[in-house]
Amino acid sequence: MFVSDCLGLNELGHLTIGGRDTVELAQAYGTPLYVMDENEIRRACTSYRESIQKYYEGRGLVTYASKAFCCKAICNIAKEEGVGLDVVSIGELYTAQQVAFPAERIFFHGNNKTVEELLAALEYGVGQIVVDNLGELELLNQLAISQKKKANIIFRIKPGIDAHTHDFVRTGQIDSKFGLALETGEALEAVKQALSMEGIRLKGLHCHIGSQIFDIEPFEHAAEVMLHFMADIKEQTGAELEILDLGGGFGIKYLPEHDPVEYDRYMQKVSETVKRTCDARNFATPYIVIEPGRSIVGPAGITLYTVGAVKEIPQVRTYVSIDGGMGDNPRYILYQSAYEAMVANKAAQPKSKEVTIAGKCCESGDLIGERMPIQEVQPGDIIAVLATGAYNYSMASNYNRIPRPPVVMLRDGKDRLVVKRESLEDLVRNDLL
Repeated sequence: MFVSDCLGLNELGHLTIGGRDTVELAQAYGTPLYVMDENEIRRACTSYRESIQKYYEGRGLVTYASKAFCCKAICNIAKEEGVGLDVVSIGELYTAQQVAFPAERIFFHGNNKTVEELLAALEYGVGQIVVDNLGELELLNQLAISQKKKANIIFRIKPGIDAHTHDFVRTGQIDSKFGLALETGEALEAVKQALSMEGIRLKGLHCHIGSQIFDIEPFEHAAEVMLHFMADIKEQTGAELEILDLGGGFGIKYLPEHDPVEYDRYMQKVSETVKRTCDARNFATPYIVIEPGRSIVGPAGITLYTVGAVKEIPQVRTYVSIDGGMGDNPRYILYQSAYEAMVANKAAQPKSKEVTIAGKCCESGDLIGERMPIQEVQPGDIIAVLATGAYNYSMASNYNRIPRPPVVMLRDGKDRLVVKRESLEDLVRNDLL
């Protein structure tokens, strides 16, 4: 019935998450409100971790992509679950440092890292810096030498894979701002340069072909391409790279009709491709890293809103206005991303209406979705938008000077605030006259 296993109904017909009544949570914390089920997050971490053990004999690492949702609480959960952390900015790295996240389990990504970020990565001793381009390689080498250190790196490679996703979230093809191209010889040149550099220790390769992918085949193809390149590197330079980071991008269920591949099945099929390709090229199976983000936190989260105006335009549409919008969820205006919504206090009732859920920002495009099936809705009702645990809080803004919502985490039936609601004072904290 629901897109996430952590959702349900109670005896009042209200939507529940982690066994808690969402209407009660909205009353206790106010709206808009992000709510996340910690048990679901930990279950996903465990599932991925066990798949590494099962299909790679434990020779690998699950690395949580913190861009999906980053705060001290989620970094601490990742730390406790024994997974790694993928960071893409000095801010994400700093958040990890605040919970003393093990540096050796951090992978620092990004296509345009600043000098400040590279120095911070060297100082903290992050496990791997994922180098995106030749300019960054040269800069990092200089910085590492100046700090009398040797930087562990893996190269981000464009494997030339079309992942069949939205143009903005496809990243593996040659026309991408990310990574080094195989087709032009750029990637091999980067490898040769890195092997000769005093401040660089080249450990492996990385690729990421896109996001919200429902098919296994693109992942299998990417693994095959990357392993052939690793074998070619060994043949041409004698260097046997030891890490293959296959990125993330695994799809989740946003709508009832979505049918994502079970992650265990993905891990099995890709592991078979890895072993088959390594055997064919007489190449030792590398240490495998995967970087799930959305699939760990996305299904575990919902956003709660209070309905304000309901505006029916005969033979056109019905607008249902909420007290949030693109400021706390910009994904519809960016990607036309689909979501399921329901009236939380009427969740047991049939969805008899089709509405456009509109935000409160001064933008015509400020919508959560159009033609969305929903229960009969009135001002004062609580609307829940499902599967918002990823790329909602992390992409939120203060557009129109609207404070960002708080985040409540649930565990074993108990709730706690992990991110406070922004105050009006917070909005002007950095303003100067």
